[in-house]
Amino acid sequence: MVIFNANLKEHYVLLQLENISLTFGEDTLLDGISTIINPGERVGLVGPNGAGKSTLLKIIAGELEHDDGNITMSKASTVGYLPQDGVDPDPNCTLYEEMENAFGGLQNLEQQVQDAREEVAEREEGTSEYKQAMERLGQLQSQLDRSGAYRLQSNIEKVLMGLGFDTEDFNRKTTEFSGGWLMRIALAKLLLQRPTYLLLDEPTNHLDIESLRWIEQFLGNYEGAVVIVSHDKAFLNKITNRTLALDNGDLLDYSGNYEYYEEKHAEYLEHRRKAYENQQKEIKEIQEFIDKFRYNASKAAQVQSRIKKLEKMDKIELDERDEEISFQFPQPERSGAVVMKLENIRKQYGSNVVFEDLSYSVDRQDKIAIVGPNGAGKSTLIRVMAGLEDFDQGNREPGHNVTTSYFAQHQADELDISKTVFEIMRDAAPKADETQLRTILGCFLFQGDDVFKKVSVLSGGEKSRLALARMLMRPANFMIFDEPTNHLDMKSKEILQQALEQYEGTYLIVSHDRDFLDPIVNKTLEVRPNETNTFLGNVSYYLDKVEEREEHEKAELDTSSSDSRNSSGLSRKEERRIEAQKRQRKHERLKPYKEKMEPLEDNIEQIEARKDEIEELMAQSDFYDDEEQVKEVSQEYEKLKSELQDIYAEWEELAMKMTEIEEEFD
Repeated sequence: MVIFNANLKEHYVLLQLENISLTFGEDTLLDGISTIINPGERVGLVGPNGAGKSTLLKIIAGELEHDDGNITMSKASTVGYLPQDGVDPDPNCTLYEEMENAFGGLQNLEQQVQDAREEVAEREEGTSEYKQAMERLGQLQSQLDRSGAYRLQSNIEKVLMGLGFDTEDFNRKTTEFSGGWLMRIALAKLLLQRPTYLLLDEPTNHLDIESLRWIEQFLGNYEGAVVIVSHDKAFLNKITNRTLALDNGDLLDYSGNYEYYEEKHAEYLEHRRKAYENQQKEIKEIQEFIDKFRYNASKAAQVQSRIKKLEKMDKIELDERDEEISFQFPQPERSGAVVMKLENIRKQYGSNVVFEDLSYSVDRQDKIAIVGPNGAGKSTLIRVMAGLEDFDQGNREPGHNVTTSYFAQHQADELDISKTVFEIMRDAAPKADETQLRTILGCFLFQGDDVFKKVSVLSGGEKSRLALARMLMRPANFMIFDEPTNHLDMKSKEILQQALEQYEGTYLIVSHDRDFLDPIVNKTLEVRPNETNTFLGNVSYYLDKVEEREEHEKAELDTSSSDSRNSSGLSRKEERRIEAQKRQRKHERLKPYKEKMEPLEDNIEQIEARKDEIEELMAQSDFYDDEEQVKEVSQEYEKLKSELQDIYAEWEELAMKMTEIEEEFD
């Protein structure tokens, strides 16, 4: 993640790219591209894998040098960049301290205000030095007020909780968080810094549905410009109002979201295809004329004219990636009516009980999306379903004639690194012919000589795609996927989606990609701590129902009288359980504020005691006889008043926040 101020032409208020070029060896990745990104725009940056999307973001962020061209913008502008693989936080910091580290400039401003106050205390009232010091203090204080420093704590909490962190996480060391959560930490810091130009490379890969909904709202209200690389169509359609498409080194500009781009780009491809066919027809006619009259002396001039015309012709080429490719799963044997049955499952990691008395049944031809907050147990559940995870008690009963196939990102690490990509596929499907294997590998971005690469030289994303391709070649009537689309581009996701639509078996998919899931699932299983809920529809249907549920819960929370609670028809036992949960949530919400308030109150008590001592000293008749003492004590007195004012402000902010929480739960 990068935040930097551009040391460029100050009068520019927009981000301008002029003739940016970059080559790697003999390959031209960016061929003199130019564009302007205006303040406040929401831009989707799209293109096939390898087109240079991440590279372009790195160039804009100043992390990668380009061969030619210029980038210009205002000196006052800042660029914030979130790379696809995130960044490592300070291992010595807690989560909350890491968020505070995002505001080094703000902390410096606070120190300047404090220094200015001390300078005022040192100056004699009425002097020019005193007036200058007061003026400087006023300017700095005004700047601090505008900076939002007093809202810093609430902003940090809002962003962290929006991205799925609990208040109990705030004091955990950053080293305690896994890779997906580290990505969220990096994203949270960047969102808090609010740069003028926010560059996000696959920001949704490690988010769950709830966090995804929150960040959509956050970016929708973001005052700066946003440039997003993402393979999540629904996310791009929700956020962006402009699309830049990298295509064979060129940058094409579309004035709409991804759906608009798809429509216009399809028209562009069709126009290019027709132009290609017309040109091929013309080339054929010219070549036939040349071949026919090459040795005819009377036609020599005409032949030479046509040869020159062919040589000068700007040939139209069709990108192989534009060709329609698809595959179908090997259709599996028919399973029994019930594919998998879990009864009274209990699963515990240490003191953490993931499932208690969980029962669930999967029927033949169920197409189930599994959603819910990270950490609720989605991956654990499907591993239990796949027979890869032990449980503490209960029963797992596969149905008649059920064969199970399972995919998760970590399976990429289980590939034989001594073999080639093609050999891995051959081992998975020894009866398939070479054309079939190459077709499915092409669907997952292994084309040409890529199939002969050793697994040992593949990137993490390439290994993940290969592991997915291998799984799909093994016939099974119950398939289980854990985030299968994380390393796929748009075209590969469409191919997988089409294949799943035609698949006659049963599958479960853990994913947050609504556009991918909606056409191919008929149920949505919500996994939350200590509960599961099934919705008889796709993910969009589920989200509609969640909004209805949230509105209902809010209405219940707003209803404070005992009579209205009793009218809900709940038993007294159920009411007590709900009240206990509310008290627990209230305690968890208030706890971090109380922990911060206690040392503040101790500090206030100490400062007020010392302030009282000084006031008693200053009230003595002989106090002003010693000028040195007067100066020294007066300076300390002013410093104490200033510190007390700051601490009171912080205390009042905490108290106000605690009052809001109390009122929310009361």
